[in-house]
Amino acid sequence: MKETRVDIQIPEEINVIIEDYMVKISGPKGELQREFVYPGITITKTDSKVIVDTQLVGRSQIAMIGTFVSHIKNMIIGVTKGFEYKLKVVYAHFPIQVKVEGSTFSIGNFLGERKPRKAKILPNVDIQIVKDEIFVRGINKEYVAQTAANMEQATRIKRRDPRVFQDGVHVVGWSQWTK
Repeated sequence: MKETRVDIQIPEEINVIIEDYMVKISGPKGELQREFVYPGITITKTDSKVIVDTQLVGRSQIAMIGTFVSHIKNMIIGVTKGFEYKLKVVYAHFPIQVKVEGSTFSIGNFLGERKPRKAKILPNVDIQIVKDEIFVRGINKEYVAQTAANMEQATRIKRRDPRVFQDGVHVVGWSQWTK
């Protein structure tokens, strides 16, 4: 039988507040909050632990406990260390110009196109451009990853041979950002 209760240790510099279904976690890098709702699953807090528990022992409850635990752990890592994705600008045919314009990421001269391609930057995500490398940083893992994916998808090439046209903005790695 699978585990129906999981304890998550809270580091000392982290503050956790649980109200109804809302979990708020604050730390040195900022504050994250998220709503966790699923039938039969409860989230409570003791002095130094967050407890995710269920009385029902169905497969879906066990799976959802694992999901909730992963989200809470990612929130704790986010407010202590943060997350970073590294992308690389690759071109062989036309030099690509990249820049941040408010809440959009602009990719100009992609394959010689006149109109720049745009990618949405989600809230509380910082972008740093260093020559042909792009660093996407933030405390919310989902927002950082989705912003990096938006940038990569904006340069997707259609109706051309991908072996020849490898131009674009590509994710080359991710890590926990500690600066």
